[in-house]
Amino acid sequence: MLEKFVERAMYAARWLGAPIYLGLSFALLALAIKFYQELLHVLPHIFEIAEADLVLVVLSLVDMSLVGGLIVMVMLSGYENFVSQLDIDENSEKLSWLGKMDSTSLKNKVAASIVAISSIHLLRLFMNAANTPNDKLMWYVIIHLTFVASAFAMGMLDKVTRH
Repeated sequence: MLEKFVERAMYAARWLGAPIYLGLSFALLALAIKFYQELLHVLPHIFEIAEADLVLVVLSLVDMSLVGGLIVMVMLSGYENFVSQLDIDENSEKLSWLGKMDSTSLKNKVAASIVAISSIHLLRLFMNAANTPNDKLMWYVIIHLTFVASAFAMGMLDKVTRH
């Protein structure tokens, strides 16, 4: 009797994650506001801004879009994997990957997204390398390579465990 109660309570506790996933939608909203703030900041100066500076702004926008996609992916598939299935009507638009991404593939996609985001940060630093101390550049490269190695190791572990 007590065991059944504990098991049901633990299973019901998964719903404690729902507000966290809902909170990610507010993080996505905040990111969207910053995206458009940056875009509106640069547009009036589009004819005055140097090409390298424009590329840095565009890389920043791409970076924000990758983070936004990461938030959507974690929010939706995390909810679906750990809380409850999404009840989406057959007639409404549905993302092709919904219901197909387990926690392992989600981890791999998150790792790949982190590597992509880190790559953009590194590219922005390299484009402005004259204003960045060499020791900081070295640490950024080391951190990026750590992300790459971690993503690669996770992919290899996934491949080994699936076969």
